[in-house]
Amino acid sequence: MSKNILITGGAGFIGSHVVKLFVKNYPDYQIINLDALTYAGNLENLKEVENSPNYTFVKVDIQDAEKLDEVFRTHQITDVIHLAAESHVDRSISDPLAFVKTNVFGTVNLLNAAKKAWAEKLDEHLFYHVSTDEVYGSLHDGGFFLESTAYDPQSPYSASKAASDHFVRAYANTYKMRTVISNCSNNYGPNHFPEKLIPLCINNIKNMKPLPVYGKGENVRDWLFVKDHARAIDTVFHKGKAGETYNIGGFNEWKNIDIVRLLCQKMDEKLGRPSGTSEKLITFVKDRAGHDLRYAIDATKIQKELGWEPSLQFEEGIEITIDWYLANQDWLDHVTSGAYQDYYASHYSE
Repeated sequence: MSKNILITGGAGFIGSHVVKLFVKNYPDYQIINLDALTYAGNLENLKEVENSPNYTFVKVDIQDAEKLDEVFRTHQITDVIHLAAESHVDRSISDPLAFVKTNVFGTVNLLNAAKKAWAEKLDEHLFYHVSTDEVYGSLHDGGFFLESTAYDPQSPYSASKAASDHFVRAYANTYKMRTVISNCSNNYGPNHFPEKLIPLCINNIKNMKPLPVYGKGENVRDWLFVKDHARAIDTVFHKGKAGETYNIGGFNEWKNIDIVRLLCQKMDEKLGRPSGTSEKLITFVKDRAGHDLRYAIDATKIQKELGWEPSLQFEEGIEITIDWYLANQDWLDHVTSGAYQDYYASHYSE
């Protein structure tokens, strides 16, 4: 069945992998990538599909309700996969309101646009909201986040994502909109913006710059290779049950300091440096305000009900990730210099 799927945030890290997967795997679908191209939106991530006949890019901010209505009309949108979000916790601490505007107001604008466009047949369309495990708060005494875990967001970022999750559920309940939500653990892999831990460390190790680690590096995260997350989103979109939530995780917990040390070891090997060279770059810095101690996802539900599971172990994924960054220095140079932001003007007309 042909669909016109609106993927928001499709120029971002996770979104670009989702867009590429759908464009390549579903030639009968029209994929409309909507992105505001804020600092983390990079159209260079999508070079391999930008000329595909079933791909369209539109530069629109989800804070603009009128433009969203226009996109739904023009492209006859049948379904939404919503990834557009401000996502960096440090930035949310310094500017919480920006996260409210995009993650809460923006999501409600998108829900309203969908409700208006699909008014006659709400049950024939799907609004899929992609969220985060951070809405559950912090685990201190073992255990794992389940789909039934009570929300307990601890940062402005996670509070904004929790609010958007609640709005999606409220629209499902109030207006009978078909919705599904997934909450995912930390992603890593190619095209990750270099403010995040793993690409930051790879870049800094290569350039012999300090490796900042919050506190003692004891914070624990569950890590998932981004292409496995894209496959999971594909699975939930096609097989997920409306009204349900699915936790997506890598069954793969690591302390931050252990990840940094692993990256140091791997990078020393790949760069031909004496063992231990890069570890000397580790610099412990003041801990982040409200830094959650541990996140850990129980992804049993999606595994048992929908048949999805990660394809890579962390050590395999890290090898692939490091090799990608070492082989794509131009991409990294464009991001760190800001040159990537010129791509839209040079390749697309207003």
